[in-house]
Amino acid sequence: MLELSESAVQQSAPEPATTGEFSIGKLAGFIDRSDPGTRAALARLDPDALRPHQIAALSRALIDTGLSPDRWQPSTWKRWALIAHGITLAGHGKGSLGKQFAEAGVSEPRVTKLLVSRDDAFLQIVPRLLRLLASKQVKPNWYTLSELIQKNDSQGKAQEEAEALRLRIAGDYFSAITSSK
Repeated sequence: MLELSESAVQQSAPEPATTGEFSIGKLAGFIDRSDPGTRAALARLDPDALRPHQIAALSRALIDTGLSPDRWQPSTWKRWALIAHGITLAGHGKGSLGKQFAEAGVSEPRVTKLLVSRDDAFLQIVPRLLRLLASKQVKPNWYTLSELIQKNDSQGKAQEEAEALRLRIAGDYFSAITSSK
């Protein structure tokens, strides 16, 4: 039986991608300050089919943010591509994500579909929702949304945290919808 030393395991394990406020805030700042070519590349990102110039723009953004994408798995790249794409499209705002959905007039079925979807189905819904938010000029709270994207198909404690996020978003959305009637 082949056993790996602890140092070999550490070298091959992907570096965790933090979604802390520091990284998301820095990423939003990088995007705001970036040149038109970089912004265009990030705005046109397709997380499922990254092109070389998009990978370059995304890599610069992630490295400037303090992340180390050189050891990431493809699924981590896909998530961060979606986050960078979303921040570029819709901007980054403060406040409750659920209330932001209500403010933008996102329908109850669309919010429900977002909150019950998992894995790739969830990741396919997010860009459409972001385009709707952008069209209504509502900037989503990326601290919450990025955390939900990162924990989308997690197991264990991270899955519990994702469920708590979903419940908080739903509660805020339905409270805002009810109070506006």
